[in-house]
Amino acid sequence: MRKYLLPGFLFLLDIIILAMSGWLSMLIRFPEGQAEQFYYYLPNFTVNLPAMIGCYMVCYVVFHLYNRIWQYAGLRELCYVVAANVGGLLFFLAYAVLVNLNLPRSIYIMTFFFATSGVVASRLGLRYVYRRVKREDRMGENKEVLIIGAGDAGHIIMQDIQNRDKRRVTGFIDDDPLKQGKLLNGVKVLGNRHQVESVVEKYNIKEIIIAIPSLPKTELQELANICSRTGCEVLVLPEFFKNLNSPSIKMGDLRPLAIEDLLERETIKLDLAKIGRFLTGKVVLVTGAGGSIGSEICRQVLKRNPKQIILLGRGENSIYEIHQELKRTYPPEMLMPRIINVTNREALEKVFKHFQPQVVFHAAAHKHVPLMEHQPREAILNNVRGSWNVGELAGQYKVERLVLISTDKAVNPTSVMGATKRVTEMIMQALNKKYPQTKYMAVRFGNVLGSRGSVVPLFKRQIAEGGPVTVTDPEMKRYFMTIPEASQLVLEAAALGEGGEVFVLDMGQPVKIVDLARNMIRLSGLEPDKDIEIKFTGLRPGEKLFEELLTAEEGTVATKNKLIFRANIKDQDPVYLRPKIQQLVDCLDTEECMRLLQDLLPTYTPNHF
Repeated sequence: MRKYLLPGFLFLLDIIILAMSGWLSMLIRFPEGQAEQFYYYLPNFTVNLPAMIGCYMVCYVVFHLYNRIWQYAGLRELCYVVAANVGGLLFFLAYAVLVNLNLPRSIYIMTFFFATSGVVASRLGLRYVYRRVKREDRMGENKEVLIIGAGDAGHIIMQDIQNRDKRRVTGFIDDDPLKQGKLLNGVKVLGNRHQVESVVEKYNIKEIIIAIPSLPKTELQELANICSRTGCEVLVLPEFFKNLNSPSIKMGDLRPLAIEDLLERETIKLDLAKIGRFLTGKVVLVTGAGGSIGSEICRQVLKRNPKQIILLGRGENSIYEIHQELKRTYPPEMLMPRIINVTNREALEKVFKHFQPQVVFHAAAHKHVPLMEHQPREAILNNVRGSWNVGELAGQYKVERLVLISTDKAVNPTSVMGATKRVTEMIMQALNKKYPQTKYMAVRFGNVLGSRGSVVPLFKRQIAEGGPVTVTDPEMKRYFMTIPEASQLVLEAAALGEGGEVFVLDMGQPVKIVDLARNMIRLSGLEPDKDIEIKFTGLRPGEKLFEELLTAEEGTVATKNKLIFRANIKDQDPVYLRPKIQQLVDCLDTEECMRLLQDLLPTYTPNHF
């Protein structure tokens, strides 16, 4: 019953508005000095007033003026009101001609204007009353919001906040000097990006929304760094909206500013044609497919239309999760999950024999430095033996390309993990000579934001628990990339490789871990060293203050992609390397394993001695 109350009220209100519009037109057309003319036309007007009201009301119903949600009314709804009144005027004029109605033409015109104005005023009044009541309901809960970007996206977000949110837009920030000090729907542009911090302090801002879909990543990074210093909660538009010309954005579409936004670089330009040529229609095997890098490589590979992809890993939960995710988008027959440890050569060979993969991405490895320091045997088995198994089977089954995922910790290694990864690079170079029909290559890069082994998940958990956030040393620096960025460059390097290369990715500028910790605390709306303590714990076994991407002797050679370089590393002799690798993986004594690693890598100094 309640749903008919408002339409019924508006229906009666419109009848009253139309009647009053007609009478007001008569009174204006015939003022006091023209009483004789007024009474001459009065009978005709009075008799035909119901017909005039009827003509307009029919058009109001046709244009659905009684089943619209007027509390959110905008320009579109007002256009329908005007159109309905134009229809009513034309309908009444047709009626007047039909019955030969004798009234001055000005009566028709004035009635139209008064009726239109009255109906518009009633709908705007309804919208105002609704917002007023809603605002009073939200009193005491408003959050002061600053929107960066006084353009289309900022305007749409502001309207969404005003219509249905408990926030209150205090102002805009925009770098366009022509917009400075101007009003956008009654809300002022308070300054440019360099004034964000002062505006936040002056107006007690609690939340900042970055609403510029076309913003380049370098500028987003600059804005993100400015906003993170304010202690406000910061929301940004997802990447998706950058491709929309007229975005229909709601508050629910926004996402919180992430630590990746503070470190991201410009979008990578990939040679899609070249990548497509070596992946499209191919059978692809990804080891470690359930890990952070392995799973993202699977996502990137599937975008290039392979014939089939084998999701291989030792952890059933992680393989199950990536398989469930991918089969929501891709045909089940394209996805072959396999729970296998790469150290199990017999089981691994069955996969190569059955599926005959043409491209292999070898991402399976133990990566946690401190853990592997205490379990060097496990690092050697998984990283060295596993890589030898994958690499040799790739050669025996004539795989076209094998790409090893390596690490910056392989350079001048001080840890067991780094040393074993350097050995895996040597294995790939040796196998490249032994099996010339297969192109072996390694891709070396640093820390990946959000991966299981990175500090980011650890810091998030420590912040959620109230601290302290543990950092090993105030001077510790690391290179960082996002998971998609690293994975895309792996594909690009794989397309560039001719065999035997160790590629090095441009990791940008190294970041101090303590600065990363402080930024993450601020992104959580807290103050470093005040709300959350930062505690320095000292270097752990195997760790370095600063990771290198190359040794001093290596140097690099440029490739066609400015973010990928080839390290000048001498080739390995498979005849010399094979027995040493066999001796290493067969070794059961920890100290003997360390000596064998030193023999293979003279620059490696184990922490155990």
